[in-house]
Amino acid sequence: MRLDKLLEQEKIGSRRKVKALIRSKQVTVDGQIIMSESLNVDAALQDIFVGDKKIQQTTHVYYMLNKPNGVVTAVKDAQHQTVIDLISVNDQRVGLYPVGRLDRDTEGLLLLTDNGQLGYQLLLPHKKVSKRYEVIVNEPLTLLDCKAFSEGIVFLDGKKCKPAELVILSSEKNQSRAYLDITEGKFHQVKKMFLAVGKKVMYLKRLSMGPIQLDPTLSLGAYRPLNQAELQALLPYFTIHKKEKSVEHEI
Repeated sequence: MRLDKLLEQEKIGSRRKVKALIRSKQVTVDGQIIMSESLNVDAALQDIFVGDKKIQQTTHVYYMLNKPNGVVTAVKDAQHQTVIDLISVNDQRVGLYPVGRLDRDTEGLLLLTDNGQLGYQLLLPHKKVSKRYEVIVNEPLTLLDCKAFSEGIVFLDGKKCKPAELVILSSEKNQSRAYLDITEGKFHQVKKMFLAVGKKVMYLKRLSMGPIQLDPTLSLGAYRPLNQAELQALLPYFTIHKKEKSVEHEI
């Protein structure tokens, strides 16, 4: 939540008064004087003070979901079960949504939150948030494929992907398994990248996004709140800049 909105919500004062307090250096976050009213904050993660008054309210929820095959990454869908449907009614919040998207047939890590500004920051191209996928393809993988990924795959339409890291785990005649690390999210990117080197993706699972790794004990379709260590790892993405570029499509 924006700092000024949080302070208004906590009845510190009107929008005008809140701005005056911030500009007069009376507001601190984690011990630092804050001069920007648009800073994305959460009292559950940060020590927020106005003078000697501490703001206590927990403002947002953050969930890790192990998305199963067949579920769509959407808030609502007339035909298919959505990732929001997997969240208990008691845990749902107004504005809860998935950060980015995974194809209906893709499994794995998906973050859900009602903190729209944080989700936006995680998807900005210039933030270069790394995402790791486990991939199974229907052909042998080679060192030439690794080289092609590291140089940036070029699609048939001429669009070039950013360099990516392909780590081969096994390579057989009819099936290969690998990890793929990318820092962007073009539409169907992983599947198109492998098609560009003559391979078809048979299975795709996201294992990590930025500092958050999929909990291996989390069964398909299950979710849990992010723990304190995971939330602290997301703090670098709370900074807002006025001239942020628009987000790309997630995979």
